[in-house]
Amino acid sequence: MADLKVKIQKLELKNPVMTASGTFGYGEEYTDFFDISKLGGIIVKGITIKPREGNPYPRMAETASGMLNAVGLQNKGVDYFIKNIYPEIKNYNTNIIVNINGSTIEEYIQVAEKINELDKIPAIELNISCPNVKEGGMAFGTNRLSAMAVTKAVRKAYNKTLIVKLSPNVTDITEIAKAVEGAGADSISLINTLLGMAINAETRRPVLSTITGGLSGPAVKPVALRMVWQVYKAVKVPVIGLGGIMNASDVIEFIIAGASAIQVGTANFIDPQITVKIINGIEEYLNRHKIDSITELIGALEV
Repeated sequence: MADLKVKIQKLELKNPVMTASGTFGYGEEYTDFFDISKLGGIIVKGITIKPREGNPYPRMAETASGMLNAVGLQNKGVDYFIKNIYPEIKNYNTNIIVNINGSTIEEYIQVAEKINELDKIPAIELNISCPNVKEGGMAFGTNRLSAMAVTKAVRKAYNKTLIVKLSPNVTDITEIAKAVEGAGADSISLINTLLGMAINAETRRPVLSTITGGLSGPAVKPVALRMVWQVYKAVKVPVIGLGGIMNASDVIEFIIAGASAIQVGTANFIDPQITVKIINGIEEYLNRHKIDSITELIGALEV
């Protein structure tokens, strides 16, 4: 049997398969479908310091090869999570990782400090695709200096594994990756959704209430794969790949490109058992190719 264990710095995963934030709820929603302890980790839906209602409907739309969403980080706030959700999920036999968000650096720090006190949360994923209200709404992750500043501030407030999730809506992804690595990131996850839109030709109106939204699903995989490969070559910290992963073959491609682990997102909506099928597929691939450990494939691309 091939060894599927991987490490993200000090964070040990039984296999490289995790779920992407916003596509798996808090994990509880999927327990009727399979034993989620089989996963390497779960990244819970995005959490903010105060409750958020999210954007008006409609806020999701299907496209030819992916999905647009503009949910807007709807959640009941970090205090609600700590009081009501954390007690229900803390004993899952897998890594529970919290995706944290903010409109200011101060908000990020507040959320990180609260999550830092939770014994059974070994890591956070810092979502820097949020709009920086003090800088005119530009996302933290689209500017090297703001990406560095928020990462450095959260690093001071949080003493466990810090994963920083990058936005693909930039000119040079390696510039942002190196900036957050220098500011203290233990790992980098990418990509978040690409900015897209859909139009109803009959009404001549946008399909989403927000006009534009985040594109995910198979359409973004080639872009995600390219960016993972570029970032893997540019930084020394482990890379976590996501974007359009639908099956085990996609995962193998991401790992060959340089990802130490991956996240499954949109595919969870299509098949709630897809993650365990992917784990089985990875194992089958390794056995078929007589590879002893998944780590042998990390960055094994031959060019």
